[in-house]
Amino acid sequence: MKLAFIIDPIHRLDPCHDTSVALMEAAQILGHEIWITQANLLSVIDGKAWAVLQQVELVPLELVEGRWLAVNPWFNLSPSAFTPLETMDAVLMRTDPPVNDAYLYATYILDYIDQNKTLVINDPAGIRDANEKMYALQFRECIPETIVSANKQVIRQFVEAKEATILKPLGNKAGEGILFLQSGDRNFNSIIELSTLQGQVPVMVQNYLPQAKEGDKRIILLNGEPIGALNRLSSGSDFRNNMATGGTVAQTTITPREQEICRHLAAKLRQDGLIFVGIDVIGGYLTEVNVTSPTGIREIDRLNGTHLAHQVIQWVEAKK
Repeated sequence: MKLAFIIDPIHRLDPCHDTSVALMEAAQILGHEIWITQANLLSVIDGKAWAVLQQVELVPLELVEGRWLAVNPWFNLSPSAFTPLETMDAVLMRTDPPVNDAYLYATYILDYIDQNKTLVINDPAGIRDANEKMYALQFRECIPETIVSANKQVIRQFVEAKEATILKPLGNKAGEGILFLQSGDRNFNSIIELSTLQGQVPVMVQNYLPQAKEGDKRIILLNGEPIGALNRLSSGSDFRNNMATGGTVAQTTITPREQEICRHLAAKLRQDGLIFVGIDVIGGYLTEVNVTSPTGIREIDRLNGTHLAHQVIQWVEAKK
């Protein structure tokens, strides 16, 4: 197959961490051509989506004494070619958030790929509809008590009722802008004003889960089915467990409650064309559904000796 990956500039990726690299590497090992492009290199011409593409060859990583080791350079690029994306067997949208105007416009361009010819993962309309914070709200039996508002008084009432809460901007990633907010905080007004841009932008506020001290579990789902998980633990100097904020990772299993959460999500994810997804779970509660460029495969494989990226590519093979 010919697979196109829409990624951030490849020289900025960390081959030992980034799931996009793991997926490309697995595809190459399985005998497929790997092409890359960026969201700003997409076009629509004569009703079809085009991209400036470069074929890439990777030097696969080695796992040595529990650590991924990459050579330098770890990739080699061919000259670029301006090509219709429907000449690819599959296109994988792997650009990192934020989901800003440029990101949304890229998904509109991807709408002009004929999905009878080319599989697009994840579905562009599904990505647009699935804000990674808001999407979880439709599964009320799975989430902690949550509100979304830009209204200072509404937020104050919720925080006072719960005493300890977590405030999350709706559009950020990797733990950016997440705040621990307690009843009686003398900075309350300033925090809400800054977070909501003076009451113009809603934020999510959730009941604080004390189990967060035991970790924030990332579960990878493929077509609605869980295929692997890892536990993320805070560095100790930060309440957030995100890897991007210095958190560490640990081996874990998927509990019956977490399996139940996955079952609740599965049909809706498939309906929305959200094939490759990462969900975040704390203390048996769903906190986030990551659909843009979910990560964690490198860490799960390192801890468990699995080959999750191969499973993903083999699923794509089966669809073609």
